[in-house]
Amino acid sequence: MIKGGEFIIKDQKKSEIFIPEDFKNDQIMMANATTEFVKKELDIFRVEFENKNYKLCAEKLKKAGKLGLLGISIPEKYGGMGLPFTTSVLICDKISGANGSFSTAYGAHTGIGTLPILLYGDEKQKQKYLPNLATGEWIGCYCLTEPGAGSDANAGKTAATLSSDKKNYTISGQKMWISNAGYADIFIVFAKIENDKNITAFILEKSMNGITLGEEERKLGLNSSSTRQVFLNDVEVPVTNLLGGRGKGFKIAMNALNIGRIKLSAAVIEACKRSISSSTKYANQRIQFGNPISKYGAIKQKLAEMASNTFAVESSTYRASYEIEKNIKKLISEGVNEQQAHLKGVEEFAIECSITKILGSETVQFCTDEGIQILGGMGYSADTPMEAAFRDARISRIYEGTNEINRLLIVAMLLKKSLKGKINLMEPAMKLASEIMSIPSSEEDDKNDLLFLEKSSLKKLKKLFLVIAGKTIETYGLRIEEEQEIMMHLADMCIEIYTAESCLLRTDKIKSNEKQKFIHLSQVYMYKSIKKCQNSAEEIIFSFQNLEEKKLLLLATKRFTKGYTINIKETRRKVANKLIEENQYCF
Repeated sequence: MIKGGEFIIKDQKKSEIFIPEDFKNDQIMMANATTEFVKKELDIFRVEFENKNYKLCAEKLKKAGKLGLLGISIPEKYGGMGLPFTTSVLICDKISGANGSFSTAYGAHTGIGTLPILLYGDEKQKQKYLPNLATGEWIGCYCLTEPGAGSDANAGKTAATLSSDKKNYTISGQKMWISNAGYADIFIVFAKIENDKNITAFILEKSMNGITLGEEERKLGLNSSSTRQVFLNDVEVPVTNLLGGRGKGFKIAMNALNIGRIKLSAAVIEACKRSISSSTKYANQRIQFGNPISKYGAIKQKLAEMASNTFAVESSTYRASYEIEKNIKKLISEGVNEQQAHLKGVEEFAIECSITKILGSETVQFCTDEGIQILGGMGYSADTPMEAAFRDARISRIYEGTNEINRLLIVAMLLKKSLKGKINLMEPAMKLASEIMSIPSSEEDDKNDLLFLEKSSLKKLKKLFLVIAGKTIETYGLRIEEEQEIMMHLADMCIEIYTAESCLLRTDKIKSNEKQKFIHLSQVYMYKSIKKCQNSAEEIIFSFQNLEEKKLLLLATKRFTKGYTINIKETRRKVANKLIEENQYCF
């Protein structure tokens, strides 16, 4: 079984991964029921959601709870359904496409609003809170961010003081940008006890005296998602509501965010597909210069890029979610209790969670932006869904940790695993350093494989990353964290490698008479990945001082990025033509 981050040095087989086409009938039935809920309960209220109808958003969230859609991950003994991780990702995917307001409310409740109790709560806390959170009787929210503490969570000033009789904590402070705050019943609040280095998590209830809310924030999008400041004025909280142990809040926050990150990636998939379908339909109807604009190459290129990026997000997200699920099951089989198994299972794949979060958030922004461009003036009009989709998409690059923070985390976590001996990065990197000057070996892959060229290119990208990363570590050592630009370029290479590989593995595994259309999608994505990795590698190389080393590394970059000579224009057109023929996203 592959470890988290190990994709960079190991190859997976198609039989080892999960793809959306692997879902079983019962999971497909649940997905269809969720889609029906979206159609009947959310889509028809598009205008109301845009008109800041917070009450409607809360009502629909509670309705989802009555149908069991809020308790997918909560064990049956606490009133939930206790379904596997991939199923929870599937439901998140299908329920989140209608509008950003409901998607955010759903994600905040089922993710960071509930999971800290599920994963870190003691038995009494879980019995008290989880059943009502599972049914939507209570709505949850997560209070971490403060005016002076965002990505730096431990910088928070909210303070908790233990009473003299040691029965209560008194909490005072200010939280901001709190999703669901206006209609939340349960508040997961992070505060520092005395002079502790790390924050501590607490469970607060709306009925507790001293909790007041600011006005609804005026935002770019998510118009019916309640976002308020939460003021805590000497709120008395029983010591039994301390969550996960004193000083454990930072770990709780980070692990909750890891799950939130991959769930965010799932939450944008349907929105991307809707943007592509809307754009395709409009392009087929809009006549200019005597033809539908879908006939023109400029539009086809946009549609093809939107589709290949969306296919990549979907492939990567379900691949990563299955690795998490497998790891959880493995740990349980080894005797680890279920709570710890979920914690460790997700934490192991924190790198992949960050990768999918970045990929998903940037793809939904790209798809909605290109959607507006294809629709032209109609796309800019608030009378069409694309304008709202574009505004709603923008927040996804900020919450669950900004994309910049996540890029830095990818490299930091990878290096940390390497230093601890969990991933052997340096040995293959050193071997490759000597291989650069040698004569390239003949390819060992099966040249009859329909994806031979793509698989060969992927192997070379992995080699390129190891060479560049090895030289970077050799040059900067532990000071690399001061070189954020370089770390972000290394992260971009990781993202492209994981994503391109996910596309290829999925395409290879798909059993379909139309396999060729998936091959075209993967080829479009691989072409882009090679160019991005080449650019990132070169920018890192130019930062080094030694001229001879620069020349050598530039030669290596050329060697590891050359040879992918497909006709990208015609390949994109084949992808676009399939969309145009089907008049919707069809992959």
